[in-house]
Amino acid sequence: MLISTKGKIQLLAFGLVALLLIGMFFGPVYTVDEGERAVLLTWGKAGDESIGPGLHFKWPFIQSAVKFDVRTQKYEAAASAASKDLQMVQSNIAVIYHLDTEMVPEIYGTLGQNYGDKIIQPQLQEVLKAITAKFSADQLVTNRSNVANNVQDMLRERLLPYGIYVESTAITNFEFSESFNNAIEAKVTAQQQKQKAEMDLQRIKIETEQAVVKAKGEAEALKVQREAVTPELIELRKIEVQRMAIEKWDGKLPTYTGANGVPMIGISV
Repeated sequence: MLISTKGKIQLLAFGLVALLLIGMFFGPVYTVDEGERAVLLTWGKAGDESIGPGLHFKWPFIQSAVKFDVRTQKYEAAASAASKDLQMVQSNIAVIYHLDTEMVPEIYGTLGQNYGDKIIQPQLQEVLKAITAKFSADQLVTNRSNVANNVQDMLRERLLPYGIYVESTAITNFEFSESFNNAIEAKVTAQQQKQKAEMDLQRIKIETEQAVVKAKGEAEALKVQREAVTPELIELRKIEVQRMAIEKWDGKLPTYTGANGVPMIGISV
């Protein structure tokens, strides 16, 4: 069936309208928000410019914009490694990072938008294994902040060339085998018992020393008292006793005397 000239013109006009509508739908205008950077693709090829916030233009069908979040973000991952004393450790690590705004085109070209799983995850696993191997299991527990700092420094050094800046890392959990946890619990219990025994021994020692000092003090006091007893003091005590007896006498002679109570003979004056 042949299409008339009029029909061809109508078909062409319909195609132009459709193309215009599609162009308007995709739009020659795009925006980049605060905290974002965009990469402009021309026929799928990324440009070298990191496009900042604002209103921008692109050629419909020819160009498209890919946006990246350049604000501070968090990437969390689970990892396993062996300690210096060959204890298996399961841990959860949070990486706080942001993208280098000027390297967004390079990040898109080498890693794409899924850069977290492509580069942060494998580098984190390698770094954790390298750092964990430097510490014993006990040290991993007691020096967690030091371990996290070591992980942070090494991970920052490895990710910086990719345009990813590590701000900080946090180890949110350390898990060991059940047998190791039991051994740690037994060790802690033994240490607590040892500390208690040492404290008891110290208390007994102090109490013994106090008793010795008290006994010495009492002995010294008795010695001083004995040295203070002289013949003159004894005579003085006798006089004091006699004086007290005189003060208590009512002026009457005793009716009986002696151990057998012999009556005394009355004397008339």
